[in-house]
Amino acid sequence: MWPWRRTLVLAACLFTLGWSLPSGAIAADDSVAWIVQGRPSALAQSAVQILEQAGDEGLNPSDYDAAVLGHSVVAATKGKLLTAEQQTALNAAISQSLLRYLHDLHYGRVDPRSVYANFNVAPKTLNLPATLNAAVAAGDLKQAVKAATPAFPLYQALKPWLARYRALEHNPAWVGNLPALPAQKLEPGVPYAGVALLTARLVSLGDLPADFVAPDRYQGPLVDGVKIFQKRHGLTEDGVIGKTTFEQLNVKPAARVEQIALTMERLRWTPLMADKRVLVVNLPEFELRGLEIDGEAVQIPLKMNVIVGKALNTRTPMFDEQMRAIEFSPYWNVPPSITRAETVPKLRRDPGYFDRQGFEIVTRSGEVVTHLDETHLAALQNGQARIRQRPGAQNALGDIKFIFPNNDNIYMHHTPSVGLFQRDRRDFSHGCIRVEAPVELAQFVLKDEPEWTAEKIREAMENGTSKTIRLKTPVMVVIAYATAIVKQRGGTIYFYADIYGHDRQLRAALSQYSQRLQAQASHQSGNIL
Repeated sequence: MWPWRRTLVLAACLFTLGWSLPSGAIAADDSVAWIVQGRPSALAQSAVQILEQAGDEGLNPSDYDAAVLGHSVVAATKGKLLTAEQQTALNAAISQSLLRYLHDLHYGRVDPRSVYANFNVAPKTLNLPATLNAAVAAGDLKQAVKAATPAFPLYQALKPWLARYRALEHNPAWVGNLPALPAQKLEPGVPYAGVALLTARLVSLGDLPADFVAPDRYQGPLVDGVKIFQKRHGLTEDGVIGKTTFEQLNVKPAARVEQIALTMERLRWTPLMADKRVLVVNLPEFELRGLEIDGEAVQIPLKMNVIVGKALNTRTPMFDEQMRAIEFSPYWNVPPSITRAETVPKLRRDPGYFDRQGFEIVTRSGEVVTHLDETHLAALQNGQARIRQRPGAQNALGDIKFIFPNNDNIYMHHTPSVGLFQRDRRDFSHGCIRVEAPVELAQFVLKDEPEWTAEKIREAMENGTSKTIRLKTPVMVVIAYATAIVKQRGGTIYFYADIYGHDRQLRAALSQYSQRLQAQASHQSGNIL
């Protein structure tokens, strides 16, 4: 028997949860007719199929009651003609489930600000009810799905990998864990009881050819396969299986599926970029990319390593803002929090640090003080004065600062500590982003101003006199967080550590979302029955 009461419950549940839907949501009336002459129409069957395939987009079909609706449509197609009440119930349930699916596909399942308090990106404004109605009128629901699907190349590139890693969940190579290493680390040439299983896993991942035969010990091409695996997981590509590499080799495909789905979820929060040039910093990857966008074509002429905020207490936030200015030979105005917690205590222990670092104190009246005494230290500690570092070789900002005004006072800059760029994990800053190749970044940002040649940029950086220029064409800066990415069209997938725990937070929020839907449906069911 077709579960009529369950469908009425579903419709009521979806209306109750309409808080997250955009205004103007489709009502449970005749605005969309999924029933024709007492039977579900072909469009109704297409709608159910779309909901059943929600997993292909990294969503959860059960959030849209796909199984119940599918069963209902099949039963209604074969059974007696639907009564008016039954038609109303089914019509409402399909409309609201499909609208919720389109909403989640486009905007995401949860409000990012409920997960990350300081999250800040421009909102998107797709009219989903109008989009769905237009697709229904055209007789092609795929139009609505296409309009709601994020258009980012990365989103599309992740979808086949999502399917591939889902298939790996049933691969025998991923049953159990690899045998323990014979020592603290496994180096090339050493016998290892897990060679066959290790080989099978690397073959399944595509890090070794499909016809590769396991050797009798850890050596040769098998080591090369591990190096490829290490590169794809943000690890040192030395072929040595130490603690971290071993742990990553034991991460099951289901966990990778989740990483991919979480990255796809965050891409739904990100608005399409209208700018022709965009700078994207992916925090877990510790990398900056410069994108040139022409319609749907995206080129990446700029890539470099970056250093981001410490995971422990000075995390770099996610947001998007426009870069509007560059400061050459900048002063570093030490943030009050760093002044009180680090700089003042260090100056009390070692007063000579003041001169060695090129510091000076600026009083509230604007007076610049170039000597240090206890009165000035007390003023710094109490916020009655500020301390800054003059331009020069010791300056913490290096010789250039890229300014994109934001609520967190985050900016990009160079650094004299260039050796840190060679580390695998690069979360060392107080929140701002240190860039490895400042001249190349300046050239990218100043592309519309050809008078700023590489030579002129270096000259301004080395001048020693602070100078700020406003960009004729602001450049969008996106600070993103993706632990699963595909770096080029048709390329392989890379995974990175959840350095800030953002994946863990988002996973919990999405679980609560699904639980809330189920609890609401159960509550409504109790009321009706």
